[in-house]
Amino acid sequence: MARTRHRLPPMARAFAGFVASVALAGLVIQFAVSLEKAGSVAGALWSMLRFFTIISNALVVLIFAAIALGHAWASRPVRLGGITLTMALVGIVYATLLRNTEHLTGAAQLANILLHYVIPPLVALYWLACAPRGRLTLRNPPRWAALPLAYFAYALVRAAQDGRYPYPFIDVSRLGWPQVLGNAAAIAAAFLMAGYALVWLDRRLAR
Repeated sequence: MARTRHRLPPMARAFAGFVASVALAGLVIQFAVSLEKAGSVAGALWSMLRFFTIISNALVVLIFAAIALGHAWASRPVRLGGITLTMALVGIVYATLLRNTEHLTGAAQLANILLHYVIPPLVALYWLACAPRGRLTLRNPPRWAALPLAYFAYALVRAAQDGRYPYPFIDVSRLGWPQVLGNAAAIAAAFLMAGYALVWLDRRLAR
């Protein structure tokens, strides 16, 4: 049985292919940086998968490459809304909480720019220009929150094993559980509010 294809305008598919290519370039550059530090492919991948940024950008590659190839599942409104909101979280959290926590140069800086500063607005622009309108509902934001919540649990389990926290605002060893849970709750609340705002905007644009 042939795979389902979705008749998107050629420009929308080309734009999706461009987004996927930029995200892939950022991941490849980051992989090269991580490989140099880790000394092995497995070590580099394991190190990269510690971060929500990497997981989210990998999803961008998967979803937008599938859109470019015409697969209907990838361009469903709920999926486009979810990845748009996820990448907004990546960009905003980095810009507000993480931007001054490290000094990067060379290839590491380029990967950082692509993954944190370029891909989030590109995904948002694609959603504004190409996503179907009026199909999002108030049930969607809690579903979208499942990914960052699952990542939060995953990051804490990993850190409990090796003592390495991917982000300072979830560092239990330094901040303690009350502060970490408070930080997570604040981010989760902001994520849900942004999700409901996205649903509202989708309905407004549909008119």
